[in-house]
Amino acid sequence: MSTIFALSSGAPPAGIGVIRITGPNTRAALEAVTGTVPEARSMRRATFRNADGDALDDGLLVFFPGPRSVTGEDLGELHCHGGRAVIAAVEAALSAVEGCRRAQPGEFTRRAFANGRIDLSEAEGLADLLSAETEIQRQSAMAMAGGALSAQVEGWRERLLGLSAQIEAALDFDDEDDVSELPESFGAGVAALQSDIDAALDAPRAEVLKEGYRVALAGPPNAGKSTLFNALTESEAAITAEIPGTTRDVLTQSVALGGIPFTFVDMAGLRAPGEDRIEAIGIERAAGEIAKADLTLWLGAEGEGPPDAWEIEAQADREDHARKSNPRCRLSARTGDGLAELRHLLIARASEAMPKPGSVALNARQRELLSDVRAALRSCANVHDPLLIAENLRQARSALDALVGRTSTEDVLDALFGRFCIGK
Repeated sequence: MSTIFALSSGAPPAGIGVIRITGPNTRAALEAVTGTVPEARSMRRATFRNADGDALDDGLLVFFPGPRSVTGEDLGELHCHGGRAVIAAVEAALSAVEGCRRAQPGEFTRRAFANGRIDLSEAEGLADLLSAETEIQRQSAMAMAGGALSAQVEGWRERLLGLSAQIEAALDFDDEDDVSELPESFGAGVAALQSDIDAALDAPRAEVLKEGYRVALAGPPNAGKSTLFNALTESEAAITAEIPGTTRDVLTQSVALGGIPFTFVDMAGLRAPGEDRIEAIGIERAAGEIAKADLTLWLGAEGEGPPDAWEIEAQADREDHARKSNPRCRLSARTGDGLAELRHLLIARASEAMPKPGSVALNARQRELLSDVRAALRSCANVHDPLLIAENLRQARSALDALVGRTSTEDVLDALFGRFCIGK
């Protein structure tokens, strides 16, 4: 296996640049560039040099011997000044060391996974942490990276093993007088485990954390949708005008309100299609966006919006605006009146749909595997042959193993670790 290196700190120029090295030739690389290998986990000052002995920089180095390192291999770090020329010169010196090469995206974390330092769900949490843009995304990613799902899966797996042991006992000693049938606790154990799996699958999805709580602004032309869209997103993304049908296509904008990610959707005004084919396409797309939205704000005539939409009395600053008897909110996006109340209501609503801070939120891959576990457990209740029950329990264990990476295909690993930056 080759030894890899990469800049693991921010892009230059910066105050400090940290170049990480890991692999079997880490000691040789440190000796080649600094002339020494320091005591384990002890920071030491050194002059960094190239193969010709030219001084490149004056900095610090530290060495972490494997397997007690983040990658499970020997690992070293060179802390140099963060200028582009300095980092380029140090990296060139490392490239000249035999067996050393630049790392690929996610290769450090992939080695940590391969060497058993983290499992697949923790790696997914780390990838989410690197891409987190809001506080709730950070908290959820920290829970995953810290092993919250891994611990949960391990508990489920232990219970499955206990159930499997009862089945094996029935199969091995079914001719003995003392073990003639499964104990009554077996069915209760399967049901309890299935209930816990159901609860995990019913919890808010990870996708809502990444994509944001999706809010569609709907209503007829000139209802004030684009003006409200611009006010909520604090942008001028949508063109506003008195001309009906100004908005032809779907506009989306992602923002964070109160630390919660939102995606707001502006769309064509809903009315009977006319001769304008382009506007008709926009109206058709608008209907599709309403179907996809987590929540629709209806700015049209009261009672004419989609089911469960919030009635919004918009353009309240205009004397001729359409009044509503019981709106969720009265506002004027132009003057700002009522906007703070609407934001507060949206944050409260989205908070209910989001995973609780620090809780586990399953992504699509994890949900699919956990659904396989649930299907296998349900099958146990529909069969009476111990051999078939044992096979269903084995399939459930296999799905749990795949969830944390005990069994994984290369394409899954490539897709995951390709999300990481070069130095992670």
